[in-house]
Amino acid sequence: MFIHTVRPGDTVYKIAQQYGVSAAAIISANVLTNPNSLIIGQPLIIPQTARSHTVVAGDTLYRIAQRYGISLDALLLANPQIVNPNNLQIGQVLQIPWVKWGDIVVNGYAYPSTRSEVLREALPHLTFLSVFSANLQPDGSLIPMDDQRVIALCREYSVQPHMVIANLREDAGFQTGIATAVLQNPAAQNTFLDQAIALMKARGYTGLDLDLEYVRASDRDAYNCLLAKARARLHDEGFVLSAALAAKTSANQPGLLFEGHDYAEHGRYDDYVILMTYDWGYVSGPPMAVAPLQEVRRVVDYAVREIPREKILLGIPNYAYDWTLPYAEGTKAKLVYHPEAILLAARQGAQIKFDEAAQTPYFHYFDAAGKQHVVWFEDARSILAKLELVRQYRLGGVSYWAVNHSFPQNWYVLDAVYQVKKEA
Repeated sequence: MFIHTVRPGDTVYKIAQQYGVSAAAIISANVLTNPNSLIIGQPLIIPQTARSHTVVAGDTLYRIAQRYGISLDALLLANPQIVNPNNLQIGQVLQIPWVKWGDIVVNGYAYPSTRSEVLREALPHLTFLSVFSANLQPDGSLIPMDDQRVIALCREYSVQPHMVIANLREDAGFQTGIATAVLQNPAAQNTFLDQAIALMKARGYTGLDLDLEYVRASDRDAYNCLLAKARARLHDEGFVLSAALAAKTSANQPGLLFEGHDYAEHGRYDDYVILMTYDWGYVSGPPMAVAPLQEVRRVVDYAVREIPREKILLGIPNYAYDWTLPYAEGTKAKLVYHPEAILLAARQGAQIKFDEAAQTPYFHYFDAAGKQHVVWFEDARSILAKLELVRQYRLGGVSYWAVNHSFPQNWYVLDAVYQVKKEA
C-alpha cells in the first residue's frame, strides 16, 4: 500500500501508470464513485505490495528497516540483488515490502440503531464491538435497549460484543448526577453489577465497557472501588472489563472531564482502557483538528507511564466538523463524515490541504451565502499516522468512535499494516 496525494493534472489512469497498477484497483481501493473528479490534495490508496527507497548518505539496511517498520530479513528477502549488506551505494533503489507491523486489538463503538450495512463494513476489522445497550439509572438499575440484531451480526463476523454502560441521556448528554448517585451508594453499585452480569449472560455479551464521563473529583475513589468490584465479579464469570478515559496529560489535570478518571487505578483493574483521544476540535469550540497528532502524543506519553501498554487502545475519530468562519463563540459546527467531506470538497471545487504538525487534512470553501467554511476531517494519511503511533508506543490497539458511519479508506489502511486479533 502507498498513499498518493493528488496533484494538478492527475487522473486515475495517469496515477495507475505511475505506480504500475490498474486503474480499477485504485478505484476499488478508494471506493471512488466518480473517478473522473479527483480533488487536488486528495489522498488515494495505491494497492501495492512494495514501495521503493533511494539510498542516501548515512543509510544502512538496519536504519532503513527501522524507518519502514520491517525486519532486516524481510528487507533482504525483497532485495536479492544486495551482494554486500554493508556496502550500500548512494542512489541505489531498494524495494520495501509492505509487511504488517503485528497484531492488535480493534474496538468500535456503536448504537443498537446502527445500520446493518455499515456494521457489515466494519465488523470484519474488529475484535470487539462495544454497544450502548442499556440506560443507567441513579439507583444502579438498567433499562435495556433492543440490541439483538447487532449482537447477531457480531456472532456472524466472530466479533466479541461488549455491553457499554454510560451515565448518558440521549437528549441531555452525560449526567454527572447519575454517576454520583451510583458511585456514592454501595447498594446502587451492587444493583448495577447484578443487573449488568445478568443482562450480559442473557444476551451473549462477552465484556463490559464503562463509559462514565464528567465524574467529579470527589467521586474518583468511589469509581476506583467500583472498578475493583467489577473486575472481581466479571473475571469470576469470564467477562472482560474495559473503560473509556478522558484524554489526560497529567494525574491532577483540572476540569470535570478529567478529575474523576484515575489512570493508574484503571490500569490496575481494567483489561483494556480506551483513550478518548479526540474532540480537541469539537462542535461548540473553535475550528481545529479533531485529533491533532501532537496532542494525541502528549496523552499517550502520560498514559504509558500509568497503564500497561498492552492494555491501551488509542481512540480514533470517525467523524469531522464543518465550521463557519469567522468563528464566533456560542456557534456550533456541523457534524460531517469522511465520505461526505470528500464529496463536499469536490462539489465546492476546494483543494484539500494537510497540516503536518496535526497530521490532519482540512479544506476551505464558500457557501451559497458567501460565507467561508473550514472542514477538518480524517483521511488515509491521518489514520496511518495514528496507527504508526500505536506501533511506536507498542500499544494494545485502537478504538473507533464510532463505527456508525462508513469509512472504507480507514479499513483498507488498518488491514494493510496490522492483523486484527480475534479473541477466542
